[in-house]
Amino acid sequence: MGKLDTNKKIKHDSLLNTAFDLFITKGINKTSISEIVDSAGVGKGTFYLYFKDKYDLRNKLVSHKSSELFHAANEALIASGITDFEESIIFIVNHIVDDLDKDQSLLTFISKNLSWGIFKNALITPSENDVDFYNVYIQMLKASPHTFKNPEILIFMIVELVSSTVYSAILYKEPVSLEELKPYLYETIRQMIRQQMTND
Repeated sequence: MGKLDTNKKIKHDSLLNTAFDLFITKGINKTSISEIVDSAGVGKGTFYLYFKDKYDLRNKLVSHKSSELFHAANEALIASGITDFEESIIFIVNHIVDDLDKDQSLLTFISKNLSWGIFKNALITPSENDVDFYNVYIQMLKASPHTFKNPEILIFMIVELVSSTVYSAILYKEPVSLEELKPYLYETIRQMIRQQMTND
């Protein structure tokens, strides 16, 4: 990476990190682009090189933060030596859930702003600085001895299930604590995976 590319990445990351801090403390609606660029130490022109508006920034930030979670989980998965598809999915989910439990402001930000459209875009067309998790997922599917009816629906259902259930368990201990919820959550994911398997 040349000096110009390095400077671009520094400015881009500064905008993302600054916006995240402002969004979780003040809220998106009460945060202006002027505040973001002033706090990041860049000009407005630089902001518009990367983002259309603050909502575009929010979407890219959700994608970026989600990608960071997946990257950390995937690195841990590789180190674990687990190769079975079902066990790999459970491992990744568990790793991400534990990370969100440790960083509840990140959980709140992602849960409030994550839509399937944003998530799918992050999976299929990640930015150059983010992990291509969709490709990782496809490779995991290919390595499995099983075939699946609809892999996209499967990952959609898992994401929706995990995001909707762990939010309440982590923040409010409802209906039970996270640790009490995990066995039920993971068994449900296992059943979803097995129901999507074909008889091939």
